[in-house]
Amino acid sequence: MSSDMPLEAAVTELTLAVGQLLRRLRSETNADGLSWSQTAALARLTRGGPMTTADLARAEAVKPQSMGATLAELEREGLVVRQPHPTDGRQVLFAPTEAGLAARRQRSAAKQKWLMAAMAGLDADERRLLVAAIPLIKRLSEAE
Repeated sequence: MSSDMPLEAAVTELTLAVGQLLRRLRSETNADGLSWSQTAALARLTRGGPMTTADLARAEAVKPQSMGATLAELEREGLVVRQPHPTDGRQVLFAPTEAGLAARRQRSAAKQKWLMAAMAGLDADERRLLVAAIPLIKRLSEAE
């Protein structure tokens, strides 16, 4: 890909490449059959601790009803558990169970394993170029 590529074409190519990479990472880690929404909710609970349905829905930019369905399925699978809210008796918090934490670790390990193998297939210059692009990709993801 040429560095003098028009911006619109570069945006299209980057969108396609990132989408393809994300789909591949998901396919490598979907042995447990969790949906993308379930995986994202479980990951957020694992990183951020117990949350209400509404807080989790806001954090994931989905409707509370959708998040409620996602959490119900995770609860049926034994991956999250309800806990009483410490200050508001009307609310319930959801937290990952030990099985949920283990599933999250397993998914992370599968992603790491696949990406390590894929990157090992690159030559040294390609790996350096990819590593050099990481801060730029992060900046793009944080742009307003």
